[in-house]
Amino acid sequence: MASTRISAHLPPDIDVTKAPLAYGDRALPRLNRELKDEDLITRQRALRTLCDYLHDPEHIAEALRVGVAESLKALLPDKDGTVRHKTTEVLYILAGHNVGREAFLDHEIILPLSKLYDDQLDIVRKNAHMAIEMVCEMPMGAAGVVEAGLVPKLVIKLRTELDEIKEYILDTLHFCMRVEQMQALQSGAMEVFTNLLKHESNVIRAKAARDIMDLSVPLDGKNRACEVDALSALVTLLKDDDADVRCKAAGAIMTITITTQGKYQAIKANAIPNLVMLVSDETSEVRLNTLKAITTLSEAPEGRATLLKHVDLIKKYMDEDKSEAVQRAAEIAVKVITWKP
Repeated sequence: MASTRISAHLPPDIDVTKAPLAYGDRALPRLNRELKDEDLITRQRALRTLCDYLHDPEHIAEALRVGVAESLKALLPDKDGTVRHKTTEVLYILAGHNVGREAFLDHEIILPLSKLYDDQLDIVRKNAHMAIEMVCEMPMGAAGVVEAGLVPKLVIKLRTELDEIKEYILDTLHFCMRVEQMQALQSGAMEVFTNLLKHESNVIRAKAARDIMDLSVPLDGKNRACEVDALSALVTLLKDDDADVRCKAAGAIMTITITTQGKYQAIKANAIPNLVMLVSDETSEVRLNTLKAITTLSEAPEGRATLLKHVDLIKKYMDEDKSEAVQRAAEIAVKVITWKP
């Protein structure tokens, strides 16, 4: 259901009145007290007010100082859907700031928030994923998600979730795999990413290719990519209309083809002629990853023999390309292709 969009609007039967703000420095302490109130309407109003109030970054640190993080954590299992909706929204706002991300770790919010991955409300699940993805942008946050053992659950959710949420899961896994890849490998992530390479959304295709690149950093990941024949799908994406998809596909091929098995599987999948076509791509990032992939493939005798026919084309970019990184990559590619024992 790629066209489905998750609505953040409150149900029509919910009182949309917000809690009145107290004056000055009394505002946040009062809201924090109301978050703990037994009356449902009071909690709902306080959360709606807090969502608006914390959009001003100047209020974030004070909110954390008066204990809002602990109060929000206590509201995560609330029986009321609107409370869970607005609680996760506030947490996402907090996660947009370094001090807020640190509060997630200090107050151990990641694990209880992740339990809402199974919530019946789409908007609650989306907010939960958005908040944790934001926390993962900080290396310690990604490490916290890995240590909490959430990677296998994220891989499972990637199979079943709405497309809009899959994008955040792919980003979360991207940051987690910078920390550690084995949990993802053992959870069957390579197969899931490979299946998503055929997705109708160009954003999901690009992120799936990027995640394959991340997962292929260790040798076990490269071998697994070959086992599930990820290279055939990646070669197909080299002709994709979207530049980011082409860029990430070339990057993944570059990473997998460091091994001999990867080189020959890519050559068999017709990677070389498709990569040569991208040497003149209009996007510099695509050209860079393409030249790096060509370099690894030229280390195989069969690859070098084919690429010798295209050396003049690659040489053009040693001097003419506007990107110094592309010029350097072209120079290295020519040296490897023309190397003689």
